Amino acid sequence: MASDEYDVIVIGAGPTGENVAGRAVQGGLSAVVVESELVGGECSYWACMPSKALLRPVGAVGEAAAVRGVTGARLEPAEVLARRDTFAHDWKDDGQVEWLHGAKVSLVRGQGRLAGERLVAVGDVTLAARHAVVIATGTHALVPPELAGVRPWTSREATSAKTVPGRLAIVGGGVVGCEMAAAWSALGARVTLASRGPLLDRLPAFAGEQVAAGLRDAGVDVRTGVNVAAASRADGHVTLTLDDGTAVEADEVLAAAGRTPKTAGIGLDSVGLADGSWLSVDDTMRVTDVAGGWLYACGDVNHLALLTHMGKYQARVCGDAIAARAAGRAPAVVDIASRTRVPQVVFTLPEVAAVGLTAEQATAAGLRVRVVEYDIGQVAGAKLFADGYQGRAQMVVDEDRRVIVGLTLAGPGVGEIIHSATIAVVGQVPLDLLWHAVPAYPTMSEVWLRLLETYGL
Repeated sequence: MASDEYDVIVIGAGPTGENVAGRAVQGGLSAVVVESELVGGECSYWACMPSKALLRPVGAVGEAAAVRGVTGARLEPAEVLARRDTFAHDWKDDGQVEWLHGAKVSLVRGQGRLAGERLVAVGDVTLAARHAVVIATGTHALVPPELAGVRPWTSREATSAKTVPGRLAIVGGGVVGCEMAAAWSALGARVTLASRGPLLDRLPAFAGEQVAAGLRDAGVDVRTGVNVAAASRADGHVTLTLDDGTAVEADEVLAAAGRTPKTAGIGLDSVGLADGSWLSVDDTMRVTDVAGGWLYACGDVNHLALLTHMGKYQARVCGDAIAARAAGRAPAVVDIASRTRVPQVVFTLPEVAAVGLTAEQATAAGLRVRVVEYDIGQVAGAKLFADGYQGRAQMVVDEDRRVIVGLTLAGPGVGEIIHSATIAVVGQVPLDLLWHAVPAYPTMSEVWLRLLETYGL
């Protein structure tokens, strides 16, 4: 067997793996990434980019329709799909490979598999790492057993389909289910969304309630509190039998019931870990259950935050830590934001944006909290953004430290103002100081002033 040696070996060339390798090279080390599919990973071809390319035209038409004096805005499904294809680079990774070369990161194509301490086998080649192996393989869609026999769509098919299905059933009320309901309904599919609980149930209840109302207004048949009892496919059509006794007929069904780690078959058992498991890490992304400190796990596989931007953040932390340890230095101490201060945007109808802890999470963590809410539609910038703007903001304050520990926004366009909340939460900016960060008038960011006024400043 041939053998090659590098300072760092990264299994998985998605955004997380690319950033780990790039950061390690910037730190003076050599790095190689191993990829069995397309360089750029799930986000580039089957998740973030194509899904948001589908959703942006939907949002643009909706925003235009909500402003008096604007008429004629409409979607052209074929053009929306064609534009989506450009963002997925027609599912070719030439540009991503070129980036790796420019960053001086080597690429080995094939299925990477741990073969012992600091060893990764790829076909007939064994790669050896002088300092670290990083697992950045991400996740794949979880298909419930009751749907396994009907050849369901997963997020991959939902973001890459070449035609609009006449009828689409979606099982799951999380981010993927809600976003794809918004996209495909706007493109002409008759969509039924079935969820065992409230929509977006990890966020404050008002967010899911507003999304449910927005989807229903858009023509989606939203059913909550139901499970799929049985599913069958015949003559190209799918029938879902729900546990409330009703049935849903569809041309395609999307399984949007969660994600599972893409760690089966990558040799975890060779280093004493369970095949297919999530990987526990410390604040430098080093796997805690493997001796020797050479194995790291970044991005979705460590289950800290299943979001591309957080995977890239973890990658920077990880790459810097590996480079520091290789040079005999202790890595910088970080209070890793991916534990409690995660920002996210859900591109639904309307948008939902959140960062940090919900009131329930903060209380469970032992904090003495106060919740402040405000109707975003009362802000001048929101009134200008859309006639009859509907939206809500909820701020969670740690009363003992007088800092914001969480903020959730629901309403059109809120995704573009969540970063100010992220700065406030991550920076632990005292409310008395935040009061002097004056928002420009008339913008939706003035919701900050209204929240602080409502709090009592």
